[in-house]
Amino acid sequence: MRRAREIIEKGHKHRLRVKGSPEFKKDVKEALKLIKTAGYYNFLRTYIRQIVEIEGFSQLHESDSAIWANKPMLTDIVDAASYMVQKAQQMRDYIEGRLYYGTGEATAMQKRVEFLGVLMKRSRNRDVKNRCDELLKKWSESRFQFP
Repeated sequence: MRRAREIIEKGHKHRLRVKGSPEFKKDVKEALKLIKTAGYYNFLRTYIRQIVEIEGFSQLHESDSAIWANKPMLTDIVDAASYMVQKAQQMRDYIEGRLYYGTGEATAMQKRVEFLGVLMKRSRNRDVKNRCDELLKKWSESRFQFP
């Protein structure tokens, strides 16, 4: 982890790769456009190296600096983009030696909510803005579940 922290401090960014079916790649690229719109793309590339299509549960795969994602996760592109930002924050916490799962997920959830707020302000697309607003309301209602 020390080596990873050192290269990040020097400004290293991964060349983000997407692996999966053509439809999966297309949907991930749509989510990445939203991440770029909000100005979080470099943050994502700092901590995530690849996004890989899987059949199981979507999750962070720390040893590969990867997000394993299933196709249903991409049904809602705005939510998928916020999920990717959340996982990038968890990877950051992992690299920095902080608790990144369980109660440690609160930091990642805060990053997700922050992203949605920024995206809502920066996007010109009314549907994206409305979906951000809906998701922000959902997360504010469930915030009590996290310390």
